[in-house]
Amino acid sequence: MTPAPPAPAPTAPARPPISTGLRLAIDIGPLAVFFLVNMFAPGIALTKLLAATVAFMIASATAMIVSKLKAGHISPMLWISGTLVLVFGGLTLYFHDGTFIKMKPTFVYTMFAAILAYGLATRKPLLQMLLDTAYPGVNAAGWRKLTRNWAIFFVLMALLNEYVWRTYAPLPDSDTKIWAGFKLWGAVPLTLIFAFANVPMLLKHGLKVGEEPPVPPEG
Repeated sequence: MTPAPPAPAPTAPARPPISTGLRLAIDIGPLAVFFLVNMFAPGIALTKLLAATVAFMIASATAMIVSKLKAGHISPMLWISGTLVLVFGGLTLYFHDGTFIKMKPTFVYTMFAAILAYGLATRKPLLQMLLDTAYPGVNAAGWRKLTRNWAIFFVLMALLNEYVWRTYAPLPDSDTKIWAGFKLWGAVPLTLIFAFANVPMLLKHGLKVGEEPPVPPEG
């Protein structure tokens, strides 16, 4: 008599996908915290910025933890953006120089654009990896077009961030209310609008109707 095969090891139940609201809170919440602290903290402009930077770093780390607990993982794009918040935030605090945190979005956007450009050149689906998701039904041509579009968008956003902070908060201790307001009320809506603007193109390449477009974390 042959021995019975061993029983398969129990698997952990799959977590349900997180809601759109929670996903946006994870992606945009830290930036909202930065804006609010920078707006309402007492003191001079540099003091406000340093306090907002500390809050931004804590909120970013919290967002990564919540993503791990609720979704079971942290997306590569959230890892990159969250880590750079901690790096540039740490430099801002160490040198008491707001230039670092103002340049952080430029660095993030440029890095994402370079990664996607490399993916296009090597025909690797790096956008899917960064978003940690897939558009069901979208064919290879659709993914290439989407990757190209996001790469161009990231380059333009990097240039726009450079223009805003160098125009309205050029000094290390400049008041950053206008720049912070642009990040929350300008860059975030632009990113959302751009994500949804790609849907008609994706529908022509097989996207299933009713699927929500994933949105990268704000730079």
